[in-house]
Amino acid sequence: MYRIRQTFDRTSVGDIREALRAELIKLPLRETVGPGDRVAITAGSRGISHIALILKTIVEYLNALGAKPFLFPAMGSHGGATAEGQVALLKHYQVTEDVIGAPILSSMEVMEVGKTGGGLPVYIDKNALQADHIIVVNRIKPHTKFKGFIESGLMKMMAIGMGKQKGADLYHKAAIEHSFPKIIVDAAEVVLKKTPVLFGLGIVENGYDQTAKIAGLKPDEIEAKEKDLLSLAKRMMPKLPFDEIDLLIVDEMGKDISGVGMDPNITGRNRDIIGTFSHPTRVKRLFVRDITASSNGNAIGIGLADLTTKRLVEKIDHHSTYMNCITAISLEKGAIPMHFETDREAIRVALDSTGLTPPERTRIVRIKNTLQLDEVEVSEAYEKELLQRPDLEILECPYPMRFDSYANLLALQMHETRKKDWSD
Repeated sequence: MYRIRQTFDRTSVGDIREALRAELIKLPLRETVGPGDRVAITAGSRGISHIALILKTIVEYLNALGAKPFLFPAMGSHGGATAEGQVALLKHYQVTEDVIGAPILSSMEVMEVGKTGGGLPVYIDKNALQADHIIVVNRIKPHTKFKGFIESGLMKMMAIGMGKQKGADLYHKAAIEHSFPKIIVDAAEVVLKKTPVLFGLGIVENGYDQTAKIAGLKPDEIEAKEKDLLSLAKRMMPKLPFDEIDLLIVDEMGKDISGVGMDPNITGRNRDIIGTFSHPTRVKRLFVRDITASSNGNAIGIGLADLTTKRLVEKIDHHSTYMNCITAISLEKGAIPMHFETDREAIRVALDSTGLTPPERTRIVRIKNTLQLDEVEVSEAYEKELLQRPDLEILECPYPMRFDSYANLLALQMHETRKKDWSD
């Protein structure tokens, strides 16, 4: 295996707090928010960089205006579709009342605020609807299930996240007969018209999982500007170093990494009842080794793998996984693949099932997860291509695949250790 480094766009926000405050100042909040106004702020289930700091800064700004902010989970059915489970999920990102400085009002109770042109009811978290203002905060990125001008971001959070399990369940079912982009836009437009949305805060991350842009959007700007931010997110998204892969080894999957554990926009695996989207990457076999602690056992997406380990399977919370899969109409993503006691055994089976190519000539790519792709391992079968690619830097020359005494792969040796920072 070679250890290599990829180079992506490094555009990033230097001072998160100052950049965010500048966006808040641009918005006419002082003319809109009065003393004592209750302001509901969305708190999602995605692992967004600096999310605790971002939410805390918004709360501090609102407090200075004399408002009374609170957070509410806006994550559809995630967290096992329970109020307590959603609070527990936020805690993994350091989003707690003590850290943020505002209460978290978690409930699965919703109220209908209107209907789309197609007659679908639109639901909103009851606590949020009873507030004087609502602030929508979310990362904007390519969706794992469909493609369109609007994918994962503010509009989707208004349509599905804020609608809790009831709204998420309805819209995913409706998407089988209609298109997801249309359903999301139609429902979000009802939310913007019928509820007191104060502004949206769109976040774009670069290929190093760092905040690249923060944008405060007035309600009438959200739809148009989210399209532009999605285009930026797609340009900045990382990718695998090669498209033709016999075996892709993913060290960890998780809800904090992708909505389906392993991002199909990276792996090319996007099996779904509503159809698949075209992707240049072709992976013959995918082996996922483990699941992150922050997933709380939610292993949605495990069905996109061909092989896994017994240790991952034993960590699965079937209730949480099934609830997420059922609500998302993604039953196939909860299917548990063949699983083995050791990594060595899983890799042997995988290599034996890719065709006539001998193992020493097999094209193998190993990544930590689908968020961290700057440093990866690739097999020596890519040697000729490596030497012709100026965007790829060889950090370590070929060495044998490294296993511990239990026949499991040793941790990837990163040249620069990176730790996901949710707060500051």
